[in-house]
Amino acid sequence: MKHILIFVLIIVIIILMATAGSIVYRQFFSQTNFSQTVNQIKENMAEQPLINKKIAMVVAFRDFRDEEYFVPKEFFQKAQIDVKTVSDKTGIAVGADGAETQVDFLLEELKPADFDAVVFVGGPGCLSHLDNENAYKVIKETIALNKVLGSICISPVILAKAGVLTGKRATVWSSALDQSPVKILEQNGAIYEKKSVVRDGNIITANGPSAALEFAQNIIKVLQENK
Repeated sequence: MKHILIFVLIIVIIILMATAGSIVYRQFFSQTNFSQTVNQIKENMAEQPLINKKIAMVVAFRDFRDEEYFVPKEFFQKAQIDVKTVSDKTGIAVGADGAETQVDFLLEELKPADFDAVVFVGGPGCLSHLDNENAYKVIKETIALNKVLGSICISPVILAKAGVLTGKRATVWSSALDQSPVKILEQNGAIYEKKSVVRDGNIITANGPSAALEFAQNIIKVLQENK
């Protein structure tokens, strides 16, 4: 009986987390704050234009975190940045909440030299699809070329395994029931900070969907500074 109750509790927690994620996603696009912030960025573009800037957003082909992709993408596009979607398979990538996006090309085909920033999106499918040598190669090359590297939710784990967070301040998704992402960062030399968004040089990390907008703002800020 005890095992059944535990199982039911886990199912309820999963449903609540999925529902909360969907609500956060809808709130980002319904809040006037999002539109006001985008308008402010567009005004700043008049003084600091980001013309010809390009960002590659890397998502799991299945079960990427919807709002961590769509919120920053919308924000980047409003700032007139060219956004390309990259994944481990071609076709239509599907988010954990069911939203879809067209994949422009494969992760193994991604050339960081062609972009100003590379951004890794998290979600329940992130590690199973993107925690591999193709991702490590792209991440190392992005840093070697002094490009901007963004990573949100669970995806900073991939950066840590690629070896680019050694001695760097960073954040990552974790929960009361799962602190393993934090341990992986620390085991690979990162200085973990329990914050929503952390910037260390050209590396910007964020801890989940609620930080998606702030995450995008920080990436644009770094691109402005690196013009």
